[in-house]
Amino acid sequence: MRMSVLNGAISIVLGIAGGIAVGSGVIALILVLDMIPRLAQLTRTYDKTHWYEGALIGGSLLGTVADFWHWKVHGAVLLSPIIGLFCGVFIGLLAAALTEVLNVLPVLAKRLGMKSYLFGLLLAMILGKMTGSLFDFFVYQR
Repeated sequence: MRMSVLNGAISIVLGIAGGIAVGSGVIALILVLDMIPRLAQLTRTYDKTHWYEGALIGGSLLGTVADFWHWKVHGAVLLSPIIGLFCGVFIGLLAAALTEVLNVLPVLAKRLGMKSYLFGLLLAMILGKMTGSLFDFFVYQR
């Protein structure tokens, strides 16, 4: 009895510590990449920055709660494309912010001598990622 309480307490402490570490890393990445200010700049909606921040925090909180309590959504066949679209937009923004901050594509194209093929390189990367994701979802996961 006493050992199971100790194991439970250790699990709780490790879970909270791990959550804080992962959450801090994600937030640090979003802050370093200036995702929200850059999104506001691109869309010319500086006055809506607090909405972007609220959506990011609310989505993270809702996703965490839904994962913890194993929420199921009836009619998920209709909602899945919408949820997938929002997830894809977020991942796309994150990837675009990362490549923009690090200037990965111009450096890569210059070093490979493909400066005139930069658009094709970008398109190949996008199509490769999309094809790999669809293959994983439809073929590999079954």
